[in-house]
Amino acid sequence: MVHIDTHLLMSKAKEIRLLLLDVDGVLTDGSIVYTAQGEQVQAFHVQDGLGLKLLQRAGVETAIISSRTSKPLVLRAAELGIARVYQGHLHKSAAYEQIAGELGIEDRQVAYVGDDWVDLPLLQRVGLAVVVADSAPPIADYAHYVTRRPGGRGAVREVCDMILKAQNHWSPLLNQFLNPGADDRGAGC
Repeated sequence: MVHIDTHLLMSKAKEIRLLLLDVDGVLTDGSIVYTAQGEQVQAFHVQDGLGLKLLQRAGVETAIISSRTSKPLVLRAAELGIARVYQGHLHKSAAYEQIAGELGIEDRQVAYVGDDWVDLPLLQRVGLAVVVADSAPPIADYAHYVTRRPGGRGAVREVCDMILKAQNHWSPLLNQFLNPGADDRGAGC
């Protein structure tokens, strides 16, 4: 594992303008269930969803690159307002280049969350490389941070909260929920 102290980790998180995510094993627990009619079923954690919405509210872009394709992902991404969804990209670098080019961002401004070997090229490239707690060996060796929570069970929310805290958005956003009628023009979000 790349060993960095908390100060350096938060310094990297402060620079993030894009959170880029894998799906299976990150936004989901990696299970793929099929109905008797052959429809795919995937479960997404609601806390991850709120974390992504909070990041967007704070001005951080979100995007998805998956090596597989799934209809449930399209629905979930639309529900969360994630417009940049790239499916069927076993080699994720081309999709990454397109997203980075559209947003005009540098590698150091990107956080990527992955869990398996197909994620290695992006984990080695981005400014903040994150893997989920239950990632495949030896993925953790290529990460700046390993989540405490497993994929599909709040790991993405953990990363969102870290970025929000590093960028001083966490407390103002929390305050908006604690005081929903309060004037939030000074919230910095």
